[in-house]
Amino acid sequence: MNNDITRLSPTALWKHFFSLTQIPRPSKKEDQVRAFIYDFGKKLGLETLLDETGNVIIRKPATPGMENRRGVILQGHLDMVPQKNSDKVHDFEKDPIETMVDGEWVRANGTTLGADNGMGVAAAMAVLEATDLVHGPVEALFTTDEETGMTGAFGLKPGVIKGDILLNMDSEDEGELYIGCAGGTNGNFSFEYSETPVTPGNVAFTVKVAGMKGGHSGVDIHLGRGNAIKTLTRILWEASRNHGLRLSSIDGGGMRNAIPREATAVVTLPAERKDDFLKALATLTPLLQKELSAVEPGLSIQALPCDMPLTWIDEKCQQNLLNALYACPNGVIRMSNAMPGLVETSTNLAIVKSAEGKIRIQCLLRSSVDSAKDDLEQMMECVFEMAGAQCNFDGKYPGWKPNPDSPILKTMLKIYENKYGVVPKITAIHAGLECGILGGTYPSWDMISFGPTIRFPHSPDEKVNIVTVQKFWDFLVETLRNIPAK
Repeated sequence: MNNDITRLSPTALWKHFFSLTQIPRPSKKEDQVRAFIYDFGKKLGLETLLDETGNVIIRKPATPGMENRRGVILQGHLDMVPQKNSDKVHDFEKDPIETMVDGEWVRANGTTLGADNGMGVAAAMAVLEATDLVHGPVEALFTTDEETGMTGAFGLKPGVIKGDILLNMDSEDEGELYIGCAGGTNGNFSFEYSETPVTPGNVAFTVKVAGMKGGHSGVDIHLGRGNAIKTLTRILWEASRNHGLRLSSIDGGGMRNAIPREATAVVTLPAERKDDFLKALATLTPLLQKELSAVEPGLSIQALPCDMPLTWIDEKCQQNLLNALYACPNGVIRMSNAMPGLVETSTNLAIVKSAEGKIRIQCLLRSSVDSAKDDLEQMMECVFEMAGAQCNFDGKYPGWKPNPDSPILKTMLKIYENKYGVVPKITAIHAGLECGILGGTYPSWDMISFGPTIRFPHSPDEKVNIVTVQKFWDFLVETLRNIPAK
């Protein structure tokens, strides 16, 4: 097997994607990749700007005879979601991504690949560098911190960008043109607890749920995959009521927009209840595995003896926490009436972590209907307020309202059908795209989103289909050639 992805076609794109895999770029740690992109523009002799938010803008003049075409913005985000398998040794702030060719796909070795959105960034770089393409005025907009807060999109100021057609290259199904997306908000909940000393006569275990697939909480939420936090909660809730389990610490999930794949808790039980607990867990484990067998064949549940912790989370907080986590809505809440087959509203119980007297919980709520998102906020607020938690919602970003009469949509539909003999699917996406935010700052923009086929982003199973990268690139090149005149 040849794992040199720079030899794949189109080489103009793959070589830049490979260079991105060698630069650490987890969300909020984009300094290296930002400097790399800035230097890339400068070395090409192109006008290159760095705005106060950390976005990089590179401008390339039109090729001869194309000066009268409308200006195009090629847009992608610099950051990637850092997720790895538990047995993989990898520091996302220091180590390069190890890429592998696996049949028709490129994936990473035990980590996220960063095709989301490295493919879009690499395509823009290839256009900027190319000397053999025909295009009008081009601006490449490389945004920062899309995955954890869309900070770059929110921070882009009016009047900075000159073009008026936005090609967002952050979608994940080749042959589909996206004209809308869901909006979202972060639900933040916290419990304060007192630490009580562990008394003699107990035994300690680390209860661990692992082996789940995880995935993108927008793109993959409809697949019905398990949530490691919810599964762990079910185990702890039952054992706390039936076997005297006491909770010392809990830690699950890592990113608000990734379905949790693993969750652990350090617990104690009275020594005389240990055998009953282990027997009950041995009964419950195959039931949980059977429930999720179609979507989580690798689900692993373990209770491993560990060192005795010094303290417990106080009993009242433990009860409130487990009740709230058990009752917390999770997954698809409603499917869309307007676009059959598309999720309208969902929520992802993404993170739970105890430390220094506080338990922090974060969920990501999404909906293409603002009132439905508001209703979901209120529902979750009720759950956590009844349990005595502090609640707040932040990081709100708007959805992108579809415009079926979009001129660039009509142009790209015609190009695709002429080139490939089929009509591409027009759709919206339940995931959040930066188009909604950018369109609020630049309301006159005509926007569309497209890309190659990427599967299981935000998880170590992330992979990009090789053939569709070529089609995506060819389609982009032909689109730039056919941008209408001003």
